[in-house]
Amino acid sequence: MEFAALAIWNEIQKRLLIFWDYRFNLIAQLVTVCLIFIGAGFLFGGGQFNPAQLASLLLAYIGWFYARIVILSTGSDLVTEAQAGTLEQMYMSPAPASLLLFGRMLALLISTTFLVVPVAILLVLLLKIPVPLRWEGLPVLLLTLIGLFGFTLILSGVGLVFKQTEALADLIQNLLLFLTGVFLPVERFPAWLGAIARIFPITQGNIVLRDVMLKQQSLASAWSDGSLILLTVHTILYVCVGLLIFKWCEHIAKQAGSLGQY
Repeated sequence: MEFAALAIWNEIQKRLLIFWDYRFNLIAQLVTVCLIFIGAGFLFGGGQFNPAQLASLLLAYIGWFYARIVILSTGSDLVTEAQAGTLEQMYMSPAPASLLLFGRMLALLISTTFLVVPVAILLVLLLKIPVPLRWEGLPVLLLTLIGLFGFTLILSGVGLVFKQTEALADLIQNLLLFLTGVFLPVERFPAWLGAIARIFPITQGNIVLRDVMLKQQSLASAWSDGSLILLTVHTILYVCVGLLIFKWCEHIAKQAGSLGQY
């Protein structure tokens, strides 16, 4: 247990150092994300900013922002290590690769939180967005991010086998932006599109987060109506399936002898 904690802590320190070294690139990403949000709010508001509409948009947008950073960073990390020839060193460690990936994911979430909080505060103050501060939103967001970790395991496994996955990561983060209810609630999608949208890792989290934050729904009420149960099951399935697919892809790469090749 102590060794696992040390491995995770080392990965967190490594990620935070990289985060600081490349802070200029992160600032550019922040500006881009802010402009996308402002542009989307202006467009969906019919040429003006609707504070109530922006509140719903901001909550889902935060989930997508986490997903974007995690998905793009995870894929690029594996490619960079494969190019540098250091990917196999990760497998020489006595810690399982999935545990090291968990440490990286945790570090990414911590560093992304440092980005999300000031950006969210700035947008709330600048656009006068009425977002109530309710603690019930924290466990919902946490469950959503855990499910995102399972989804990241799937992408990491695919990266071990196919190496270049930047285009796939870019495609997925764009699909998450448009098909998880960020701009338009899933309830307003056509039935077939809504069914597809609910497969993605942050869709159900967006639904529950809006209910507990904007509609003042309690966690007990969200549990009783089944929405929180569905989010919990969704998260568990993503983690379990993600771990299985990662292990399977890892086995394929080892059998092919291409684990450290690029």
